[in-house]
Amino acid sequence: MKVDKNAVVTFHYVMTDDESGEIIENSNGKEPSAFLYGHKNMIESLEHSMLGKEPGEAYTVTLPPDIAYGRVRSSSELRVSKKNLQFEGELKPGMMVPIKTKEGLRPVTVVKVGKFNVDIDYNHPLAGKTLKFDVEIVDVREATTDELSQGQPISQPD
Repeated sequence: MKVDKNAVVTFHYVMTDDESGEIIENSNGKEPSAFLYGHKNMIESLEHSMLGKEPGEAYTVTLPPDIAYGRVRSSSELRVSKKNLQFEGELKPGMMVPIKTKEGLRPVTVVKVGKFNVDIDYNHPLAGKTLKFDVEIVDVREATTDELSQGQPISQPD
């Protein structure tokens, strides 16, 4: 089966900072990642690169910032109450912590820590980076009715 809308795609990947060559994430040696194609569960341009691929296919795709995590926005600092951060312990500048938003948790960078408030930078940590993905499609299968209704893979059916 080829990757297409409503298929559950299982894949391995290595994500590299294209400029420095630093490996940012690597799924090799771990369980492969799985997602439901066409349901916006990952970077859209990476998802589109998989269309029509079959199990066993390996390829490389390079995504500039505009189609990966966006450009760095200079006006992205915000002062928030400490209670909005999902973190226990001492906050320090430079730390990545999750913040509650109406869309769910989102990672932010701590810029300055006050007694009750924290200045954060809400650019995505990978904003401004050109990312290279080495991808290997492991499996492609039809999604179950439950997976389609939830918009994500549940588990491999028996």
